[in-house]
Amino acid sequence: MEINNATLRSAGVGFNAAFQRGLGVAASYYTRVATIVNSTTSSNEYGWLGKAPRFREWIGDRVINAMTKSGYSLKNKPFENTIGVDRDDFEDDNLGIYAPLFEELGSSANTFPDELVFALMKLGFSTLCYDGQYFFDVDHPVLDANGQTISVANTDGGAGTPWFLLDVSRPLKPMIFQNRKPFTNLVRKDKEDDDNVFFRKEFIYGVDGRCQVGFGFWQQAWGSKQTLDAAHYELARSSITGMKGDYGRPLGLNPNLLVVPPSLEGAAKRIVQSVLVNGGESNPWAGTAEVLIVPWLA
Repeated sequence: MEINNATLRSAGVGFNAAFQRGLGVAASYYTRVATIVNSTTSSNEYGWLGKAPRFREWIGDRVINAMTKSGYSLKNKPFENTIGVDRDDFEDDNLGIYAPLFEELGSSANTFPDELVFALMKLGFSTLCYDGQYFFDVDHPVLDANGQTISVANTDGGAGTPWFLLDVSRPLKPMIFQNRKPFTNLVRKDKEDDDNVFFRKEFIYGVDGRCQVGFGFWQQAWGSKQTLDAAHYELARSSITGMKGDYGRPLGLNPNLLVVPPSLEGAAKRIVQSVLVNGGESNPWAGTAEVLIVPWLA
């Protein structure tokens, strides 16, 4: 193949088409558990996480729900993924071998938020959230009906494979995906006088973006490393449905998504999908949550 502007442009169009195919077919899970925040700056402050608005009888002046300065902010990070194409493959008209690679690049760009969100979810037992406690912890500070600080748990500990029960029915979800620059643009460096071509005879195609992940409301999530069985599921469910905000206000949560790695798929489905258990007894937890099998938790 003769290398000229036309052939380079044609190759670039083909590589981009394969990349876009990969973007469109890859399954993604993070939108089920994370609030998508479109960022326009280098970082975003989430002070509002410390104070959820509530209605009150209007007596006298309005009471303004001011943003609590929790100091919880997420700074966007840059990420990239780059493919090099040897000039010899251009000259030998051997570009067909690269189409699957660029399609996989698109797939990776589409699922990269999954990697970030669920990696952070697994680290929630040892990573701080907006209230200064680990996201999954036993002593989140909450004000009781008398205005006294009490400790509230959203985990029962354990040392096994982690699993998670979430309420994802609200506009705000337990996790945050902060999107600054999406991973959707394939950039080319394929001019004959580009340094990468001149010195290394390599045409370069790359994708980059900026984003960050963080934690939302811990009350909407229960993380456990205990055995995934009916007893521990019941504890998780009753704990979330019983969650209260400051001054004893019920939050009205309904845990509806059981998130597990592939190794716990069977246990999860037996708990919430089997109509009968123990040789014929009715299963009280059947249909109480959807099971989401997440390979990124493996």
